[in-house]
Amino acid sequence: MERLMNILIIDDVEDDVQALRKLLIGGGNIVLSCPSIDQAALIIQQKDIALILVNCDSQLFSSMEDFNTLLSTFSSNISYALLMTSIQQESTKIMRGFHSGAIDFIYKPFQEFYVKTKIAHYKSLYFKDKRIGQLLGNILPRTVLDDLNVQGKYSPKRIDEGVVIFTDFVDFSLKAKAMKPLKLVKRLEYYFTRFDEILDRYKLEKIKTIGDAYMVLGGVTEDNEEPLLRACLAAIEMRNFMRNERTLAKAFKRNFWEIRIGIHTGPLVAGIIGSKRYSFDVWGDTVNIAARAQQVSQIDEITVTKEVVQQIGHYFEWISLGIVPIKKRGGEMELFQLAKLKNEYSLYGKGKFPNVFIRNKCKLQSVDFDHMRQDVIQRLKANLPDQIVYHDLFHTLNVEKAVIRLAQLEGISEEELLLVRTAALYHDIGFIYTNENNELHAVRLMEKMLPTFGYDSLQIQRIRSLILATSGMIEPQNLLEQIICDADHDYLGRADYYTIAAKLRVELENYGMTLTDKQWLQKQIDYLENIHRYYTIPAISIRDRGKLNRINELKKQLLLAD
Repeated sequence: MERLMNILIIDDVEDDVQALRKLLIGGGNIVLSCPSIDQAALIIQQKDIALILVNCDSQLFSSMEDFNTLLSTFSSNISYALLMTSIQQESTKIMRGFHSGAIDFIYKPFQEFYVKTKIAHYKSLYFKDKRIGQLLGNILPRTVLDDLNVQGKYSPKRIDEGVVIFTDFVDFSLKAKAMKPLKLVKRLEYYFTRFDEILDRYKLEKIKTIGDAYMVLGGVTEDNEEPLLRACLAAIEMRNFMRNERTLAKAFKRNFWEIRIGIHTGPLVAGIIGSKRYSFDVWGDTVNIAARAQQVSQIDEITVTKEVVQQIGHYFEWISLGIVPIKKRGGEMELFQLAKLKNEYSLYGKGKFPNVFIRNKCKLQSVDFDHMRQDVIQRLKANLPDQIVYHDLFHTLNVEKAVIRLAQLEGISEEELLLVRTAALYHDIGFIYTNENNELHAVRLMEKMLPTFGYDSLQIQRIRSLILATSGMIEPQNLLEQIICDADHDYLGRADYYTIAAKLRVELENYGMTLTDKQWLQKQIDYLENIHRYYTIPAISIRDRGKLNRINELKKQLLLAD
């Protein structure tokens, strides 16, 4: 896994900048530079900067106060700041720099081992901090973390209309006894990971897992619209996922797991318990009723209370279960089975996924990216000809991955990332139909399908331009086009180049282009050396060196072939 980070040099001495760039380039370091604090602010507004190196001896370094303002204004975009100063400078300047927010310094003239060691140290800290943040985000809800960071505590809260979902696997204890521990844990991890992905789409919060039990909240740790509606949509998707898993397991004669789901809405109390090991939890009758609804649910079904149906019943089809005894409550409740989303509110009218109307009502992103992505993947899996071995699903997903990485380093907006990821997924789907002018066929299919998933005409127009930019017939005209073009050829500078290039050669042969080994070597050299180039600073920083190595290696192979 590549560890990539942006390093910003603030220095108007070009010799210093070039010396540092030479020392730092490579190894996942994206080196940016500018001459002044003011220009640095413009860069930091767009990009997350792991490390700032600022020349405090520069005439353009106006004051420590400006430096302090920069660091405080963009504290969320900057991880660490280091000073650069000559060894002759007074130590008071360094102390003032520390007071302004710097945490270390580098002396000039630069010593290679010293600089590289210090930068490597802060790079390690940067990725450790990111990992800790990710782990904390998985343990506690974001709003709870924010309160703990700002106030040092999280005060208990009463929620008038919270939503609770409980899931449980049927006969889990019996299945657990028959499985090896490692296999059992892997199976649980597989299912819970998929559930997590579904919750993310509907902006719900997983609270905890207890053995095979999985507990979810809505309307408690977030303030998104329609928590009950979102909870039911998520439950349908979780149930349908398990039903699909069962169908696949039966087809391949494998064991399968089944699930029960219960949902209730009502008042509850949320809070943190523990002083050394924090645990976020909720309490109240609402929690207990949701758990009981899950316990009496039929296999692979969703059981809800009358309160749920009363609030959002008109969006779904229900089956009344009548009055049902509730264990450990000493009473009875009227329960319902959630069958499906009504066709008029669902994607393709199939009752499985919400259409644009429901997504807008829930204040979800109107674009249904996740189901669009699933649709593209299924089309590629089912319809790509056997001759396509290079422009295959693996290539598409690799391009998407590279797009995400470059987009993060460039600091583009969420909307722009949505557009360029969509273009990456569609850019080679035209190979389903033909290996010539495939981009035009990709555009036609994209223009037909994307309105179904909530994309508007302007978004489709921009995605069209992005797909056509990958044809290689035109120079990319903007940053997004540069990103997708660089992502499309990311492998040219990677260590797996030869494996992927061999697939390209086979595909060319499948369509009648047969080359001798010498011709193939020359064709690769010509393309890498004379035709292709990277456009974005991140791609140039992390891939140009690898591409140059490939060129030199291929030239040596060509000499041996002679």
